[in-house]
Amino acid sequence: MNAQTLNESSSSRWSQFYALTKPRVVQLIVFCALIGMVLAVPGLPTLAQLGHMAVACLGIWFVSAAAAAFNCLVERHIDAKMKRTSWRPTARGELSPQQALAFSAILCLTGAAILLAFTNPLTMWLTLATFIGYAVIYTVILKPATPQNIVIGGASGAMPPVLGWAAMTGNVGPEALILFLIIFLWTPPHFWALALYRVEDYRKSGLPMLPVTHGPKYTQLQILLYTLVLFAGCLLPVIFGMSGWLYLAVASVLCLGFSWYALRLWMNYSDALARKTFRFSLIHLSGVFAALLIDHYIVG
Repeated sequence: MNAQTLNESSSSRWSQFYALTKPRVVQLIVFCALIGMVLAVPGLPTLAQLGHMAVACLGIWFVSAAAAAFNCLVERHIDAKMKRTSWRPTARGELSPQQALAFSAILCLTGAAILLAFTNPLTMWLTLATFIGYAVIYTVILKPATPQNIVIGGASGAMPPVLGWAAMTGNVGPEALILFLIIFLWTPPHFWALALYRVEDYRKSGLPMLPVTHGPKYTQLQILLYTLVLFAGCLLPVIFGMSGWLYLAVASVLCLGFSWYALRLWMNYSDALARKTFRFSLIHLSGVFAALLIDHYIVG
């Protein structure tokens, strides 16, 4: 085997490990954690605070990536049955369970060490609790047991801004809990829109997702109802004085858009519309948190 072949093989193996971390999902997690950090700091952060944020984001990235890798390990047989996930290295057998487990453990321990050494113990423990909530409680226990898995398990996915807030302040304030609530309410309609147009995949996998257990029409109604409750939740930063008119305007437009997609989905379903709803949900969350950030610096 020549040097070029060895380099290509090494590059391919690292890309397989990287794929286990679910990069896009982890990027959104770190982004939401960063928003929690900057909102916890009055005014513009100092250079020292920026450095603190960068290190905290790195630690959170490591632990989040570890949770994603562990999820791929546990669900490798389910992933192999679904078109959306059959490409994952664990599902294809390109990485062994032992390799995936070791990779996850190394990432988790590295992230925990960074958070303990450079942030504070509270952030480390909350981040590890989030790891357990997603990788064990949601993936192993809830997901195969109940169609409400994404509702209950969504608590883990809603933790990033709380982690960010704790990293900068050493505590969990009511503002952090409001950010948590927004993501918690956003998660079910976001995921169920995906589950609707991937319902056959989930039926083959044997997972009791809501469209499989209760049918598409019931799921479409739940998406609509959740977007309306989410709209109310997104108003809380204004009600509690965390943000002002700029955030209110942006969040209102985004929430109206999400609700409009949900209403159309309920009235006249199509897979194409479900895909558009899912994609808009990502725009919604990113836009709401970006608006919180801009409002914090420009208006606040």
